[in-house]
Amino acid sequence: MDFDFLKYVDQKKSPRSGREEKTGFGEYAFAGDIRVLRQLQRARPVSLVARSSVRFWKSFQKNELLGSSVRISPRQFPALYDTVVECSETLSIPVPTVYVSQNPNINAGTYGTDEESFIVITSSLIDRFEDEELKFVIGHECGHIQNNHVVYRTAAEFLRNGAISMVKYAVVPATVALNAWSRRGEITCDRAGMICAGSEDAAINAMLRLALGSKKLFDELDLEEYLSQLEGVQDGVGRFKEYFETHPYLPKRIQAAKLFAQSEYFRHYIGDRGGRSLDEVDREVEKLIKVM
Repeated sequence: MDFDFLKYVDQKKSPRSGREEKTGFGEYAFAGDIRVLRQLQRARPVSLVARSSVRFWKSFQKNELLGSSVRISPRQFPALYDTVVECSETLSIPVPTVYVSQNPNINAGTYGTDEESFIVITSSLIDRFEDEELKFVIGHECGHIQNNHVVYRTAAEFLRNGAISMVKYAVVPATVALNAWSRRGEITCDRAGMICAGSEDAAINAMLRLALGSKKLFDELDLEEYLSQLEGVQDGVGRFKEYFETHPYLPKRIQAAKLFAQSEYFRHYIGDRGGRSLDEVDREVEKLIKVM
C-alpha cells in the first residue's frame, strides 16, 4: 500500500484556530492538539520525517512488532476483544486491529498510517490493570485513530527511539515540533479513554499505575501527595527536558484529566449537570502543559 503524504495533507484543511473546524477530530478533542497538528501539516521538515517514518515502519518495524505479538479476536482473548469493540463503538470508529505483546514494560501504542493502523498492548499492562482501567487504555489508543494521529504519532515514537536516521538535517526541528504536538495529542486521547471508561477514577488510577509500576504499592499511593509534585515539575532548568518527551509528565496528565472531568461536556456524558465550558478547560490545560 502506497502512502501519499501530500494527499494526506491536502485532505486536512487548516482552520485559523482550534475549534473553528473539527472535521476529523472527536468533539472532546483538546484545542491545542488541533491547532498544533494543523501547523505540522504545513511544515516541510516535519512532512519529510513523517514520510520517512512511514517507509521505515512499513519496511521493518511493522514486522518486528507483529512477529512477537498475538492478535486478539472473538476466539482469542474474547473479553479483551469485547472491550475493543465497545470502545470503538463509543468513539464511532471501525474496530481496530489489536495485538498483545509479551513485554515486561507497562505500555500501549498505536502505529502505522490512517489506512493501516493497529494497537499493541503489552501483556504486563493487561496483567496489572483492572477492567475499567484497561478500558481507559484501549479508549486512549482508539482516540489516536479517531483523531487522525497515527502517522505523526508513529513518527514521534520512532524519533524518540532514534530509529530514523534519514533526512538528518530535518530531524532536530521535526522532533521538537512533533513532540510539542504529541504532548497535546495525549491530552485528547486521555479524554477519549475517559469517555470510553465513563469514569474519572478509572483514568486517574490507570495513569497512577503507569507512574508507579508496582502492583504491590498501588494501594498506598496518595493522589494529592503525588499531584503536589507538579510544582517541582514546572520549576527549574530540568523542565526543558520535557521538550524531548512525547508525553506530558504524568502529574500534568492527571491534572488535565481532572480538569476535563469538570467540563460540561464530560459531566453531560456521564449524566450529570453543570460544569465548565470545554473552551475554558482547554485554556487552563494549555497553561498546565506548557514547558515554559
